[in-house]
Amino acid sequence: MNKNGHRVLILSGSYGDGHKQAAEAIRREVLHRYPGAETVLLDFMEWTHPFTNTIGRYMFLKGLQTFPSAYGYVYNKTREANMFSYILKRFNRLGLGRMLKLLQEVEPTVVVSTFPPAAGAMSAVRAYGLYEVPTVTVITDHTDHSYWVYPETDKYLVGSGTVLEGLIHAGVSRDKIEVTGIPIRPEFQGTYERSQTRIKLGLDPEMPTVLFMGGGCGMMGSELAHRLEAVESLPVRTQLIVVCGNNEKLRSQIAELAGRTRHRIIATGYVNNVHEWMAAADLLVTKPGGLTISEAMAMKLPIVIYKALPGQEEDNARFLLASGVAVKAGNMTGLISHLDGFLRNPSLLSAMRGKLESMERMNASAEAVRIMLQTRVQRRYAPVLQEIW
Repeated sequence: MNKNGHRVLILSGSYGDGHKQAAEAIRREVLHRYPGAETVLLDFMEWTHPFTNTIGRYMFLKGLQTFPSAYGYVYNKTREANMFSYILKRFNRLGLGRMLKLLQEVEPTVVVSTFPPAAGAMSAVRAYGLYEVPTVTVITDHTDHSYWVYPETDKYLVGSGTVLEGLIHAGVSRDKIEVTGIPIRPEFQGTYERSQTRIKLGLDPEMPTVLFMGGGCGMMGSELAHRLEAVESLPVRTQLIVVCGNNEKLRSQIAELAGRTRHRIIATGYVNNVHEWMAAADLLVTKPGGLTISEAMAMKLPIVIYKALPGQEEDNARFLLASGVAVKAGNMTGLISHLDGFLRNPSLLSAMRGKLESMERMNASAEAVRIMLQTRVQRRYAPVLQEIW
């Protein structure tokens, strides 16, 4: 055992970047705040289902792109605990043998889950009396979906009061919930001078700058590349940065357009300095993933929500719109209309920035780590559960 007694097992998932990014933020914060602590960060699905995880992840992401309405239907059908959600949650119990083996090898003092199936598996381990350890769930979206809720979770760390109220409505005890914000990496907590950051990145320090992000898998889609000429109608010359993630096809399509527009277009692949690109931008156009919007809000960057997918992205969009720090575009025409409005009337952006500035600046990662390392087992359920989970 290390000198301060902390051994933290962090379970994440690669079905979208947000779960991984939150887990990495927690890992880094533990090591920063508690030198000598031990952390083990694992992809839950890769560990428990090593032979099927790759194809399962591919099918999930491909299905989400191809049939988003089907995903939205299932998501909304299982939003509250019911027989349908109960059946889906039964799959979390697959691979419990490997989960128990991991616990016995690591001997953690606390287990933190940033991925719903991992939270479900840990609840099952506890419910069956297989292993006793404090379990904490970090909800990485502004949602209270039933897939995050399990009876043997000791603490829920959530991003907003909206989620807190939703969990209470779902039957979670108030003393099990803490509003910490969604954990983000420390570089997003810094202060950056916009003009200097633009110069560092090779950008024009005076030109209006819009940052496009579609997630680490480049899921904003090829429509952006095929219709980027539509920005020619914008009233002033604008700097457009498109982060394409791992989508090299999208990157090459957008780069090819750079020579055919009066605007300055820069296409990047996967980048490790997203915080600098956000610091350089006047506006972010993005799909509303929980981590991306949390990072943007920490950077005081107004947002245009573009084509939110059914499910948790719609939940995140509702949170942003209610907070007054974003507008929503359902198609390219709507997007261009919003960009045109912001460029013609910069005071609109200033007003959104003002709302972001007025929000409490919370170090979510530090607060989350403080709470999770103080968490103790609250109670144990009988092996035969009487409630739907």
